[in-house]
Amino acid sequence: MQILVTGAAGVVGTEVCRKLTAKGHTPVQVARRAPAGSDVIAWNMGSEPAPEHLRRDWDVMVHTAASTRWTMSRDEATSATIAPLRAALELAGPGTHLVHVSTAYLAHGGTAASGVPEFDGYRNGYEWSKSICEGLVGGHPGAATIVRPPLILGRRDDGGIARFSGPYTLLQTLVSGLAAVVVGEPDGYAEIAPVDQVADAVVEAALGVPPAERVIETVAAGSHCLQLTRMLDIILGSINEWRAGQGLDPVPRPPMLSADQWHRFYLPLVHEYLSPVQAEAVELLGMFEAYTSMPEPFEPTSVVSDPAEVLRRSVAYWMATKPRLARRTPEPWQLVA
Repeated sequence: MQILVTGAAGVVGTEVCRKLTAKGHTPVQVARRAPAGSDVIAWNMGSEPAPEHLRRDWDVMVHTAASTRWTMSRDEATSATIAPLRAALELAGPGTHLVHVSTAYLAHGGTAASGVPEFDGYRNGYEWSKSICEGLVGGHPGAATIVRPPLILGRRDDGGIARFSGPYTLLQTLVSGLAAVVVGEPDGYAEIAPVDQVADAVVEAALGVPPAERVIETVAAGSHCLQLTRMLDIILGSINEWRAGQGLDPVPRPPMLSADQWHRFYLPLVHEYLSPVQAEAVELLGMFEAYTSMPEPFEPTSVVSDPAEVLRRSVAYWMATKPRLARRTPEPWQLVA
C-alpha cells in the first residue's frame, strides 16, 4: 500500500509510523521538521509547495499534522492546522482513504457557555481549527475516517511518548509550585487516552476496508473515565512516592477552586500582582478547566479500560525522563510589587 503520514515527528504520528512499520508497511513520512538521521521528509505544509515525489496516487493518507497549543490566535491556528490539511488534500485523489486525527472535544464545543466569540463558540483556537478541518475532510471525494482522541498520554505498557506537551504541563507546574490552585469541578470528568491506543485506532482504519461513508472513531474511557479529584490523587500520589524514594519532601496538594470562584472572586483580585511567569502559568492552567471538568464523559467507540493505570505509567515515565524537573522544590507564590 502507498501510505503517506503527515506530522510523522509528532506525538501521534510517531506512534502511528512505529505501528505501521511493525506490521510490515513502509509509510512515507513527512513533518515540518525532520529529526536528524530519520527517514522523515521535511515539508513545511501549507507554507511551501509539496515535493514533487509526493505527488502520486496514495492509497491511504494519515493526517496528524497540527498544532495542539490551546493559546493560538485565529491566524496562528489557521497557519498551523488548517493550512497543512489543505496542502495534504491537494495530494489526495478520489481513491485515497483519508484518515484524519481530530479531537474528541468537538463533541462538546461550538455551543459551550465558555466559548469564545472569536472562535465561533469553541473554547480556543485549537478546537476551532479542528472543527474547520473536519469540514474540509467532509469535502474529500474519497473515503474518510476521523479519529477523535481526548487528552493524550503515554503508552499503556511503559508510559512512553514522543514528546511531553498538553497535559504534561500540569505535572511541571505542580512540582514547581506554579500551580497555586487547581481550577475545576472536583466531580468533573477528565478524559485521557494512551497514545498507542489512539495510534491503534488510526492504523486499524488505515489498513482496513475504506468506508463507504465518513466514519468517526472516538477513543475515550466513557464509563471508566476519571474524575478530577481522582486524577489529582493519582498524579500527586505517583510523584510523591517517587520523591520519597529520592529523599525529597512531598509536593503539597494545592487547593481546588471551582471555575466560578476563581474567575469571579480570586483572579480579579490577584491578577495585577502576578509576575510574568505566574501570569503565563495562570493562562496555561486556565486552559485545562474545560478539559478536566466535563459534566459527563464521552461515548467511545474505542474504550480506554484503565485510565488510572495509563496516568500512573505516564507520570512515572515523565519523572524517569525529566528527573531534574521532578526533583524541584515547589516555590510558593509571592506578591510582586
